[in-house]
Amino acid sequence: MGEPTAKPLRLSTADPGFEADFLARLSWSGETDAAIEQRVIAILDDVRQRGDEAVLEYTRRFDGTLATSMAELAISPEDMRQAFEALPSDQRLALEFAATRVRTYHEAQMRACGESWSHVDPDGNRLGQKVTPIDRVGIYVPGGKAAYPSSVLMNAIPAQVAGVRHIIMVVPTPGSVPRNPLVLAAAHLAGVTQAWAIGGAQAIAALAYGTASVTGVDKITGPGNAYVAAAKRRVFGMVGIDMIAGPSEILVLADGTTPPDWVAMDLFSQAEHDEMAQSILLTPDEGYLEAVQQSIDRLLPTMPRRDIIAASLNGRGALVHTRSMEEACAWSNRVAPEHLEICCAEPGRWEPLLIHAGAIFLGAYASETLGDYCAGPNHVLPTSRTARFSSPLGVYDFQKRSSLIDISAAGARRLGPSAMILARGEGLFAHARAAELRLEP
Repeated sequence: MGEPTAKPLRLSTADPGFEADFLARLSWSGETDAAIEQRVIAILDDVRQRGDEAVLEYTRRFDGTLATSMAELAISPEDMRQAFEALPSDQRLALEFAATRVRTYHEAQMRACGESWSHVDPDGNRLGQKVTPIDRVGIYVPGGKAAYPSSVLMNAIPAQVAGVRHIIMVVPTPGSVPRNPLVLAAAHLAGVTQAWAIGGAQAIAALAYGTASVTGVDKITGPGNAYVAAAKRRVFGMVGIDMIAGPSEILVLADGTTPPDWVAMDLFSQAEHDEMAQSILLTPDEGYLEAVQQSIDRLLPTMPRRDIIAASLNGRGALVHTRSMEEACAWSNRVAPEHLEICCAEPGRWEPLLIHAGAIFLGAYASETLGDYCAGPNHVLPTSRTARFSSPLGVYDFQKRSSLIDISAAGARRLGPSAMILARGEGLFAHARAAELRLEP
């Protein structure tokens, strides 16, 4: 067999069938396979009933671990600290640099939207919101095939900044794979309070229901495989969840001024995640599409994950010629991508037109890679068009808000009559009487 080739679908918005062809390219079903769903239900029920015994059994079965007790799956704060101190200096400095930037960004976010507030109206009523942190949060960190210390930082640091007291990390660790020191070091830096070398649906069940060993939590965040996604969907309501993540996505808006090799590599950066990842380029410069395709052809053989990149670009990638940048922006809003790059000479000109995206990268130098690791904003982003109604993970995901309603005597006299009328209109006479009693001398 020869080297793989990548030919993303070439489209033009001027073509009569463009909309149907493009929307078909975007199509992705988040429905869980029925067999997976049934297996996940069985695992969740088993862990709920048998606790540690079931978690240990499934971890031995699926991860191939030889552990005979939950104690062997525990990752202590001392393990995390030692992993951090043993890192090579370059890795340690890079991890500290990224953690500092992520923390600084989320501290600014906390000041902007994470504070309690109130105001007093003319009748002396104090009305507002009390913002308080969630008590216990579980973070799922993917593992097995690869290690993701960046996911630890992006999930745990905003939780810590928000004031969460207990951050419980779970990370699958197959028996043949040693615990990843970068993941443990990141957990040390990010303030993880408890950690377990478990994964899959059994880890989600342990976090949701709690066991004799694993502390139950109030909310679970972090991406995982189809079993993890199905388990998160199933336990939602008993605990909160952040989102159900789909395949990774990037959409690049380009005016032809960015070197085509840069854009080709940015498309690769998402395509190399997995075969279902999506990479799209929109530009009004038809010649630029050909230049990027030539870069793809030349650079693909140099990529270690070229087979995955080729499968992704061939199956879900697209190079789209638009009539104008304005039209490109309009289509970007239809896509609502996870990552949106504006590779243009004047990115600020187009940014106001863009209203649906998980993260917006402004200018040729703002590669999506920087956002993944160390720019500061969170890399846990809405996928599969959910950026139309949801947001990146942030401190607000680790807080809840209570309304504050402090009513004066004068306020009760002003508000009471309207409340009474509306309550009686709804047939709720005790409601009306409760307000009326406060009006009597």
